[in-house]
Amino acid sequence: MTSLTYQDLGWSAHFARLADAETLKPLRIAEVHRTEVTALGPDGPVTLRAPTGTGSLAVGDWVRAEGGAVAETYPRETLLARRAAGTDVQEQLIAANVTTLGIVSSCNADFNLRRLERYLVLAADAGCLPLVILTKADEAEDADDYVRQAARLSPLLTALAIDATDPLEVKRLHAWCRGGETLALVGSSGVGKTTIRNGLTGTEGAVAGNRNDAKGRHTTTARSMLRTVAGGWLIDTPGMRALRLLDASEGIEAVFSDIEELAASCRFSDCAHQTEPGCAVQAAVEDGALDADRLRRWRKLLAEDRRNSETLAEARARDKGFGKMVKGVMARKRHERGGG
Repeated sequence: MTSLTYQDLGWSAHFARLADAETLKPLRIAEVHRTEVTALGPDGPVTLRAPTGTGSLAVGDWVRAEGGAVAETYPRETLLARRAAGTDVQEQLIAANVTTLGIVSSCNADFNLRRLERYLVLAADAGCLPLVILTKADEAEDADDYVRQAARLSPLLTALAIDATDPLEVKRLHAWCRGGETLALVGSSGVGKTTIRNGLTGTEGAVAGNRNDAKGRHTTTARSMLRTVAGGWLIDTPGMRALRLLDASEGIEAVFSDIEELAASCRFSDCAHQTEPGCAVQAAVEDGALDADRLRRWRKLLAEDRRNSETLAEARARDKGFGKMVKGVMARKRHERGGG
């Protein structure tokens, strides 16, 4: 890799307010492993130990190194995170300091408005620009129809359809990963993320063949940050079978701003938007101004976020209580040893 400046690496005005990069000598995490990370600086990649584990570190993070180990993580400009798989209430970090979230779907059975809305909430909650990339445009009878459906979900997003196997089509994405900017790709397995990554970075990652059910196969198994031929950075992520949102109320409010604005006009401030008189939301559904399915999806996301966030708060309180108990036991033991 040729010599890079901190600006090349993505040290933006957000971080410049902290201090001069030449003074801090920060490193940016490009890969996260079990007990160590690979980080990039002007002099190239280095391997750093993670003394407290890598669970609190994300690809794209800026860190301070000391003695060959991560000593500090600098405040993030954006952070993509979700509720981890399984029954435990844990936050799983996806990527940090991302400029644009590339939400990859395809012009076939994988296209799902509910899933796209979830990713849009993720982007809005993190503070990233949303970009919907619809692949397999060359196989669709009307790719523009898929673009129109996606574009109607939010005025915040840009949506486009491409043939990911065509280098000229992939070049349309260069505007979102130029010098110093970071584009992260998320989406289901088999929608073409690896093909896009190969085209944007000039690498040759394994590409899975098509399946008749449009579900695809996993090819990316870990998150990594790669330099793009346009001069920016690309963070590729493994295909997600499910995106479970966590503490994302602000993102839901941003993506469903149309419903939020209607709700503010309801006669009653505690309107449940069911059968209450003077409900502006139900009036919009009856007039055809608001899609009933979109209203149902909004309700479901709010309920899920409320449930997950309450569970997370309980888990944090439990962990805090357990920590206090351990400290108390250790203090008593030290006191007993001292008194003996």
